[in-house]
Amino acid sequence: MNLKAQIDAYNVQKEADLPTEVLALMNTTNEELIAQHIRDNALQVGQKVKNFSLLNHRGESTELATLLAQGPVIVSFYRGAWCPYCNLELKALNDYLPQFKAKNAQLIAISPQLPDETLSTAEKNALEFDVLSDVSNTIASQFGLLFTLDERIQKLYTGFGIDFEHYYGDKSFKLPLPATYVIDQNGIITYAFISEDYTLRAEPENVLAALQLENI
Repeated sequence: MNLKAQIDAYNVQKEADLPTEVLALMNTTNEELIAQHIRDNALQVGQKVKNFSLLNHRGESTELATLLAQGPVIVSFYRGAWCPYCNLELKALNDYLPQFKAKNAQLIAISPQLPDETLSTAEKNALEFDVLSDVSNTIASQFGLLFTLDERIQKLYTGFGIDFEHYYGDKSFKLPLPATYVIDQNGIITYAFISEDYTLRAEPENVLAALQLENI
């Protein structure tokens, strides 16, 4: 089952579990975010990515330049461990890790979560790649992905028991748009999936196809 099919199945269950008014609010605020066209100002194919260094889930420094010296790098921005769509995406990417490695590619995932929560995400999903902590969204901001969660959704998520201060160390409610990039060894973006719609994610098969194009 591909990632879209897994997400579709989750959406069916979500619609069965949540009250109509909650679903309506989620859909309304999602449509309003889409209408902001934030992704238009995000880094796109053909642009160069600045070098950066972040701590991974083991507390080790991970530098983009070091990874690029070994081959292309896949970078996936996700919201956090509380997000079911993010967990589905991370596990789907992990399933493709052997195929990514066969193309000499490195995979990293980035969120603004605190280090302990990043470690928890990696362990919970049995991830075999580096999961990085971009506390305060410094790198997400450089990529042009940052947005502030709608106040109505802030209250809704808080009511669900999602403690943003616990996950992020603050209550700024700033998050990155879901985004997946392939960066070549020159630091140039060769593939970009960016969506204001948090229910849409890059299909790992498409990421793999982008890597294959680099090898032609």
